[in-house]
Amino acid sequence: MSSTLTAHEQPLSKIFSDDYVFSIPGYQRPYSWTTEQARELIDDLHGFMKSSDKALGDIPPYFLGSIVLIKQESQPPTTVVDGQQRLTTLTLLLSAIRAKTADDKAKSGLSRLIYEQGDVILNTENHYRLTLRERDRDFFREYVQHDGGIDQLIVLSKDLPDSQNNLRENARLFMNRLDELNEGERVKLAQFIATRCYLVTVCTPDLDSAYRIFNVLNSRGLDLSATDILKAEIVGKIGAGKRDHYTEVWENIEDDLGREDFGNLFSHIRMIHRKAKPQGTVLKEFREHVVYASPEAFMDGVLAPLAAAYEEITDAAYTSPKDAEAVNTHLYWLNRIEFKDWMPAALVFMSRHRNDHDRMVAFFRDLERLVYSMLIGRWGINERIERCSALTKAIESGQDLWAPGSPLLLTDIERGATYQALNGPLYSTHSARALSLLLLRLDALLSGGGATYNYNVVTVEHVLPQNPQAGSTWLDWFPDEEIRQQWVHRLGNLALLTRKKNSSASNYDFDRKKNSYFAKGGVSPFAMTTQVLAGDHWDLETVEKWQSERLAILEKHWALEDRVMPVSGPQVSSGPRERAELIDIDRLFFCKASGADATARCTAEGLWVLKGSTGRSETTESLKEHTYRDIRSTLLKQGVIVDSGDGRIRFEQDFLFKRPSAAAVAVTGRAANGWTEWKDAEGMSLREACGLGPSEGTE
Repeated sequence: MSSTLTAHEQPLSKIFSDDYVFSIPGYQRPYSWTTEQARELIDDLHGFMKSSDKALGDIPPYFLGSIVLIKQESQPPTTVVDGQQRLTTLTLLLSAIRAKTADDKAKSGLSRLIYEQGDVILNTENHYRLTLRERDRDFFREYVQHDGGIDQLIVLSKDLPDSQNNLRENARLFMNRLDELNEGERVKLAQFIATRCYLVTVCTPDLDSAYRIFNVLNSRGLDLSATDILKAEIVGKIGAGKRDHYTEVWENIEDDLGREDFGNLFSHIRMIHRKAKPQGTVLKEFREHVVYASPEAFMDGVLAPLAAAYEEITDAAYTSPKDAEAVNTHLYWLNRIEFKDWMPAALVFMSRHRNDHDRMVAFFRDLERLVYSMLIGRWGINERIERCSALTKAIESGQDLWAPGSPLLLTDIERGATYQALNGPLYSTHSARALSLLLLRLDALLSGGGATYNYNVVTVEHVLPQNPQAGSTWLDWFPDEEIRQQWVHRLGNLALLTRKKNSSASNYDFDRKKNSYFAKGGVSPFAMTTQVLAGDHWDLETVEKWQSERLAILEKHWALEDRVMPVSGPQVSSGPRERAELIDIDRLFFCKASGADATARCTAEGLWVLKGSTGRSETTESLKEHTYRDIRSTLLKQGVIVDSGDGRIRFEQDFLFKRPSAAAVAVTGRAANGWTEWKDAEGMSLREACGLGPSEGTE
């Protein structure tokens, strides 16, 4: 028996012959080529064949790449390590040509490439050139390898697992493409594939060698997903007696979730163990951080329970004797959030406490509040990951999640920041996607919580236009431009539509806009838009009323009543958000103006003024009219700073300021531009260090 690797360049007529009996091991990924890859294959093959006007035998060989196999020399049984996608798709294409040709001899020749027919007299069974993994084996034989099966496959209408659906869609593609060729072209294409298309077979004699090749190929770009490789590493290490069982468990989970969500689950498992912003690929960090006693322990104790929790969470399909509807409502709104940093904590909690109905309701109620506060407050990714990782850790350690200081609960200042943002110019400060989601959540609460939203298009529209036309009723109701700009982008002046925005309609007078734009047949599916339709005018008093009522509903739902207003920015601003952005900088910055002696770290989330920083306690008269006029009193109330009694204030803890000017005002006690006041040890300003131009970095 040879212990070396061998490589041979061979035509497909040799590949699909008695020399090989290919099988796909259970730990391999399912068939995943889509119509994109299938279309590219048939177009390339047909195009290459047509580009040569030579006789078939003189057409240059077409190289299909290499495949890696476990195979003993001179023995037909062959395990496919890499190459199942090409072998499967080529078999499917040969089957499609067989179905489309009327030439009996061609049909017979194509069948021999697909399987060796059994003999009744000799009592032998069919020998298939390629056997897929057990889950797809019988399906592939019935609908692809058996003569006439592909005609049944393309009209099959039932729901199928991803791998089998890919086979069906690719079969339909091939059959349609072959309909474009005449009989002679179809036969010639089959001849070209069998005799002029080549693969390089790389054979290794044993499983250990195959794993080494597998890993080498992966490091050089083998087209496998992280979960395919982890399947080989985890299931492949399980003893032969249990491997088939755990292969089936793995594949059941993958089929239930679908390939994309299955990959997402592994990303979340990585984060549960990593608890920090990813610094590498899922595969790399999974190997480094996900620790388990044995492959069986991972399958039974990690993958299976977390997969069950993931399915319940993403489908909002929690079941229990009580409160299931309340939990699923919170899950529905959590799932509509674009970022998924909250998912690892939710998975851990669900997998551990799903039978504690009261805690489930309380947890997902408060998780919704936390996550929507992140959306409303535009938390950065690092902030979100840090907070959610702390929550995951608290769940794992059995901490009381409702005790003061729990990462599940909003602090007083976080509640204040959320309320402040909701009371601000949301339309100008938030993305269209975030804003429409916030208004849909509000609308559901206005409707009593039972509304569902499955519209293809949902857009946000101003009732009072941003730029009303001269002579319009709008200017009679809002004659003061400053007041108009203060209210136009706020919650009380926004409505939802189930159509794309129409810029030509945005300046209509109220009656026309209400009747022809906000409603279809005089009604709207949205409660907040119905509020607009119910009125006969839309003046300042109306907007203030809806602002107050809508804000109160969100305040109650997310329990924002006990709050402290933050000091990181103005409470209400109708202008666009500040364009200048902070970045992570690996050096310290200092502010020594006006008697201050403060040190700070610059991060993408904001400026951290460090514990021990000091400034004068006296504030200037000009600060009374400044945006940050209340900054000192708020910090003193929170205990962030103390008055040391000698005319100085001192920071008792590190504190994050979202804007550098807020930090500068806090330490100097006067109006200040933090982009220029904070400088590093070499005298470089924060504005320069962040790569901003002279006109940037002002507040």
